[in-house]
Amino acid sequence: MFKNSYVFFISLTAALGGFLFGFDTAVISGAEQAIQEIWRLSDWMHGFSIAVALYGTVIGALAAGYPANRFGRKPMLLLIGVLYTASAMGSALAPEVNSFMFFRFLGGLGVGASSVIAPMYISEIAPAGKRGMLVALFQFNVVLGILIAYFSNYLIALADLDSSWRWMLGVEIIPAVLYSLLSIRLPRSPRWLIANQNDYEEARVVLTRTDPENVDRIIQNIEKEKAKMERKEGFFALFKKKYFKFTLMAILIAFFNQLSGINAIIYFAPRIFESAGISTENGLLSTMGIGFINVIATMVGLYLIDRMGRKFLLYLGSAGYLISLSLMAISFSGNIIPSNLLPFFVFLFIAAHAVGSGSIIWAFIAEIFPNKLRAHGQSMGSFTHWLFAAIIANIFPYFASTFGSSVIFWFFAAMMLIQLLWAIFIMPETKGRELEEIK
Repeated sequence: MFKNSYVFFISLTAALGGFLFGFDTAVISGAEQAIQEIWRLSDWMHGFSIAVALYGTVIGALAAGYPANRFGRKPMLLLIGVLYTASAMGSALAPEVNSFMFFRFLGGLGVGASSVIAPMYISEIAPAGKRGMLVALFQFNVVLGILIAYFSNYLIALADLDSSWRWMLGVEIIPAVLYSLLSIRLPRSPRWLIANQNDYEEARVVLTRTDPENVDRIIQNIEKEKAKMERKEGFFALFKKKYFKFTLMAILIAFFNQLSGINAIIYFAPRIFESAGISTENGLLSTMGIGFINVIATMVGLYLIDRMGRKFLLYLGSAGYLISLSLMAISFSGNIIPSNLLPFFVFLFIAAHAVGSGSIIWAFIAEIFPNKLRAHGQSMGSFTHWLFAAIIANIFPYFASTFGSSVIFWFFAAMMLIQLLWAIFIMPETKGRELEEIK
């Protein structure tokens, strides 16, 4: 078991933002049909009312960096809890579609901000040797939140309550309030305290509890890095020559993460199965099954990330992507492979994603930037992730119907081959290194 229970508590509390991230993203799947029927929404208006949370996510990811630098990581974690709570309560009680969209947009802001703040905060608190596993707790909580949302929707539907869709959305209030209360007990980030506030005293107190064996060395490393940087480094410093290599790495890992086709497959799994001639009775398999595989494979990634390193997991995930995407492409191109094997190829794809890119993306982005730029860098990486998630989710149905599913999956496979080459020849290994030592 993890030796430092205090560090584990801090990391798990911050990572609960990921649970709410996953829950909030997935819970709408059980409510969206009732919402369209009750408010008699057109297809366009219905799509917009559901997608508005994703627009909030993009904005939340891009906007979170500045206040995280200005006010600190802890206040932002508290704000995220408030946003989730307000969103759950407001969405469940909304009397009409406009107020519903407003509160769903607030939840989207929370999702986007949590994808920036939580991994960054954990990376700055965690000891170097356990940092990957502790930051990956965020991703584990994301996939666990998705699975619990599906299960919660299923139980509420079975109970056949009046306005069950409101209960589905409102149940999120419980974990949101719990997360907000636990966040009050979190310490401030020692790296933020030194880099942004010159508060060595409080930083030393925190480090003495989180990494007592390396306090002096960590403070010296933070001081050295701080001396090398200009006094103030804003968002656009990410594009300066000396920092742009970090920015490009954050953009690329987020870009490749989405160009795997992960969100296209998760969002449109029933459509993909149907286009392969599989009956709709596999609906539960494509939601609960995918969610379950996602959780188990993420646990494997959690175990391996600090043992084998980030590059190894990306090698492993890329290989799984190439195999599964190729098999999916072939299965759509003719009768070479029986269509009833398609769900197994999808499960292999989900496992490859969860062990590889899914496990390392948030840790890697949080690790590669200097302390004063970490908030802005995490914001850029998260913004790239959500922007391409939105684009791919929007265009996948059109391109699949225009060019055929086989062509789309071959395209995703080609992107994963490029990712593998990038991981082999360019991507740095950050395993076990202090944040200030990563260049």
